[in-house]
Amino acid sequence: MSLFNPSREDVRRFFCEARRKSCEQLPLTPLESIAARWIDAHPEYHALLDDPERATTEDYSPERGESNPFLHLAMHLALEEQTGIDQPPGIRTLLEQLAARRGDAHDAAHEAMECLGRVICEAQRGTLPADSAAINAAYLECLQRRSTAA
Repeated sequence: MSLFNPSREDVRRFFCEARRKSCEQLPLTPLESIAARWIDAHPEYHALLDDPERATTEDYSPERGESNPFLHLAMHLALEEQTGIDQPPGIRTLLEQLAARRGDAHDAAHEAMECLGRVICEAQRGTLPADSAAINAAYLECLQRRSTAA
């Protein structure tokens, strides 16, 4: 598995392996520990993750209203990493404010994922400038709106 450019199968196997090791109470890497915590928060994914063969071949189509559990879990990991290093600067405070407003860190993470997903889509469509400063600004602005919404 390439650390910086994992394949779709690598990512899926990573989550399956984190689930397996967690269930078997085996030692986890720090990243697997974070993944296992988010997997535990999503019992609806357990059966899929317990079947690595199915997990690596299953396709998800947004056009059919299907969400991709691997994308969802990867976004949880991305948000955790962003918060941990406060990158983009200010995200930690905004996510803490969002969690306080929502009263639940998990719900706040799902709301933040909407911002992250929207910004990624807009950047891919070219509706945002391709530079990271503009993308980060749009992302933080979305989080700011949500963290202060009534």
